[in-house]
Amino acid sequence: MQNEYNESEFLIETIVPKDELIVSRTDLKGNITYANETFAQISGYTVDELIGKPHNCVRHPDMPKQIFEELWNSLKSNNSWKGIIKNLRKDKGFYWVYAQISVVKKDDKIVEYKSIRTPISFQDKIKYQKLYDEIKKETKDLQRKVIYQ
Repeated sequence: MQNEYNESEFLIETIVPKDELIVSRTDLKGNITYANETFAQISGYTVDELIGKPHNCVRHPDMPKQIFEELWNSLKSNNSWKGIIKNLRKDKGFYWVYAQISVVKKDDKIVEYKSIRTPISFQDKIKYQKLYDEIKKETKDLQRKVIYQ
């Protein structure tokens, strides 16, 4: 199976402002229950469009499945997770973030997840794009291929 992204926006990056935090909360299934205005603006959605959607609506196809398996395993084990993520905008553009995701408890029971995302450096974007490309190659996952016609 091959996914094709023919929209030119697929190669356009949105830069996350240095003084902004992207904040969201999800239920235990990963559906968005809260999104701040910064998340909406950066992802290209409205807050109302984000509420109720699975958080993976912003998952970029360049991201290895392994990263999200590690993320969910960590959260389900009652641990927080942090790492670099490339996200997909509504218009098929992309943006990079450093994500910190933690469990939210009530009466010692996990009730939701909270995610705070911040910008990363250009050097880290290059480093992690290469790393994620290599992981996808090693795991025989679908790989990014850019063809100009």
